[in-house]
Amino acid sequence: MVTVGLSGQPAIAAAENTEVVPARKAERRASEISHKAIAARTSETILVKGNADAVLGRQPGGGLIRPHDEVRSVSTVDRDYISKQAPMANAFQLASVLPGANVSTTDPFGFSPSTNISVRGLNGDALGYILEGMPLNDIAYYAGYPAQFADSENYQEVALAQGSADLDSPVLNAAGGLMNLSFIDPSEKPGGYASVSYGSYNTNREFIRFETGEIGHSGVRGFVSYSHGATDNWRGPGRDNRHHVDFKFVKAWGQGNHAAILGSWTSIITSYYPQVSLESWKQDGIGGANNLVGRYNRNNDAAGTDYWRLWRAPERTLYVGAPVHLHLTDRLALDVTPYSQLAYGNVPGGSTLSETGLYNGTQPLPDVLNLPGAQDGEATVRANYTQRSYRSGFNTALHYKLAWNDFVLGYWYDYTDDTEQQSFTTVSENGYASNIWAEKQSALIRVSDGQPLLAGSDHTISQTNALYAGDHMSFLHDRLVVDAGFKMVMLTRNGTNDVPGPQYRSNASYAEPLPRLGMRWRINDANQIFLNATTNFRAPDETAFYNTYDPSSGAISVAATPDTRPEYSISEELGYRRTGTWIIGSLTLFNYNFTNRQISTLVSQNGAIIQSTINGGGQTSRGVDVEIGTRPWHHLSPYVSGEYLHATIDNDIASGGDLLPTRGKIAVRSPSLQAAAGLSYDDGHFFGVATLHYTGHQFATFMNDERISDHTTGDLAIGYRFSDAVHLHAPTLRMNFVNITNEHYLSGVASPTMNARDTTGRYGTTISGSAPDYYVGGGFAALFTASTGF
Repeated sequence: MVTVGLSGQPAIAAAENTEVVPARKAERRASEISHKAIAARTSETILVKGNADAVLGRQPGGGLIRPHDEVRSVSTVDRDYISKQAPMANAFQLASVLPGANVSTTDPFGFSPSTNISVRGLNGDALGYILEGMPLNDIAYYAGYPAQFADSENYQEVALAQGSADLDSPVLNAAGGLMNLSFIDPSEKPGGYASVSYGSYNTNREFIRFETGEIGHSGVRGFVSYSHGATDNWRGPGRDNRHHVDFKFVKAWGQGNHAAILGSWTSIITSYYPQVSLESWKQDGIGGANNLVGRYNRNNDAAGTDYWRLWRAPERTLYVGAPVHLHLTDRLALDVTPYSQLAYGNVPGGSTLSETGLYNGTQPLPDVLNLPGAQDGEATVRANYTQRSYRSGFNTALHYKLAWNDFVLGYWYDYTDDTEQQSFTTVSENGYASNIWAEKQSALIRVSDGQPLLAGSDHTISQTNALYAGDHMSFLHDRLVVDAGFKMVMLTRNGTNDVPGPQYRSNASYAEPLPRLGMRWRINDANQIFLNATTNFRAPDETAFYNTYDPSSGAISVAATPDTRPEYSISEELGYRRTGTWIIGSLTLFNYNFTNRQISTLVSQNGAIIQSTINGGGQTSRGVDVEIGTRPWHHLSPYVSGEYLHATIDNDIASGGDLLPTRGKIAVRSPSLQAAAGLSYDDGHFFGVATLHYTGHQFATFMNDERISDHTTGDLAIGYRFSDAVHLHAPTLRMNFVNITNEHYLSGVASPTMNARDTTGRYGTTISGSAPDYYVGGGFAALFTASTGF
């Protein structure tokens, strides 16, 4: 049985019959539960048989909308929708039809790390990503990599708060909002769930989850799941391969006490999809020079650097968290979430290297290398870019309830250790480069003193201390709710550049006060209005702190800008919600003001493509979000969402010793119009979901002299659930069709630039242009899945 407890998380147990029980009366008793439960409360309680994937279609909008009670905008996708999508769909794809969400994909099934999301024009590295209280963002670049988060079969919901993060969320960079991921709760009885899938591009996937039920009489229950997936590149050569494990164990005791340990482990090797310029897209589309090549040829125009195996990227990640809630007294409660994160990966690329005249940083080397396949003193090599990171921390909050006040006092501490190196590996005559992980020192190109040849090597230790306090005030029998809070964030970074040169240490410290205020007024049981104002802060990416060098000349490839100021933003929302007998919807007006706006881009460093940022100065963003869904009517549940956005640059931007006339231009990655629609049908046996998404044109330069066209894509899922048979619960067959019209389109801006064309600055000089690069959206794909509970 799926129920909603005081933690706001669903609890799953077996039931003999499948039915739907209205919970509208429970919605009206908001004053009797905590504000966190209000935030996560659903409008219905679903009874399911045996496992979380036997959910019938009873949620509003087919699982794309639910009632909310917060002082801010939140949109949620739950199991009713998730269970019908392609099983390898990642969190970004699952949230892609929500208001403000603009997802840029490069492959149809979500394996590739070259996937991005922007919300209200704010890039994915401006979002916080949380899995049941533990942060998932990359510690150096703030980005989220959804293929490494969790398997979709284990998500209970994906909630997107478009405007701000919670006061107690352990994130630094959430001007664009918060993506909050929740696992299903383990079943109270032993069992499990299994599925197999096969589809386009030789895609195969296998998944199995085992439910322990209650272990002995300990009160502990849990699940462990494993999945394997593999797929060929839909354009160009290459094959992706992913292994993944999720787990969660929980125990509840006493009056409201509960504890859990949960996590995810991923090992994935992906093949690269090159980003394209607008010129090359018009010339070659999804073919030709826009792809890597399937055979190694040292004598082609690219000197073999375009061979696909030199660009394969391996990654291993482990996330572990242990949220604990203790009900100390009738008025006092404590929440503590310790967490840890380990990650190692290599983002390599094909490059060339001279055998003589090399530099270690700025220090010339006397070495003469003997590189295989060298021609005229130059050889093709694999340029590695490895990142090894460790992260641990804890978030603790003490809650005290007194009359109409619910006070919170909290502390978040986060410690990260990040090492990044740019090494090189030789390439044999047939294009083989050993040790794709670049972990073995013996596999790297080394110089006479035995050390590896490095174009860059840096080590950063970051520590975050955040103190926060707030009060959730409830008046007039919970008709009026006021949230006031204050968070003080202190971040220190201590780093070293470990290659010879003018820079060794690079340190920075930040301290930012972040106040907030929100209110919600319940007009009656069906109507409410809300407003909130929040502040956010973000320090520059780690790449801003270090020089990197060209090993062939000793010149600086990318210069450090450690004095880059942090981004600061103020955002406001004013919204209306309706939770009626048939219709559920919301309309939100929003406004953002930024200083030192951090814009994510991709840069090439000695052959490897890595993330960096551009300081976009001031920015103002205004717009409106809307979403509407209905409760099921004759098994049909429609849903629509949309956004209008007007985001402008507030100032001219310095470039090339002059000022680009950017004031008043439209911000990059900010489509003025987005719209989505979904239609679900589910009678308990037959089911189907059709979704359509429109994204308006997006500018890719600060000068607005290049943009990508608008595009519309559609997906379809159809299936049939059988009745229980022997030990099988709700065996299901389904087909998923992605990009059903086979639209060939540019799905997003990968690397924005200041100006695409040569431009005259304010002071009369000519500022040279550079072409932006774009993501190519995934093509048509079909997938068949057979699944069952047991």
